[in-house]
Amino acid sequence: MKRRNRTRTWPYLLASLGLMAPEAWAYLDPSTGGMILSAIVGMFATAALAVKTYWYKLKGMFRRQGGEGEKKESPAPGTRPPPD
Repeated sequence: MKRRNRTRTWPYLLASLGLMAPEAWAYLDPSTGGMILSAIVGMFATAALAVKTYWYKLKGMFRRQGGEGEKKESPAPGTRPPPD
């Protein structure tokens, strides 16, 4: 039972540490804001690409394999189709 109580207190501890951060007397020039914004946009783009990649992999696992309704692949331009 004690272990369960410890795992429940971690989020509260981290949140309280974040709220008690001391003031920082630092200068942030305009290019720093652009750099931070660029990093945030990059993280969202990376997350979107990861979701898209794994979504197609997941879809491919459930896609019907074989069957009569499946289309034949067309040959590349400039090549001859294989004989049937």
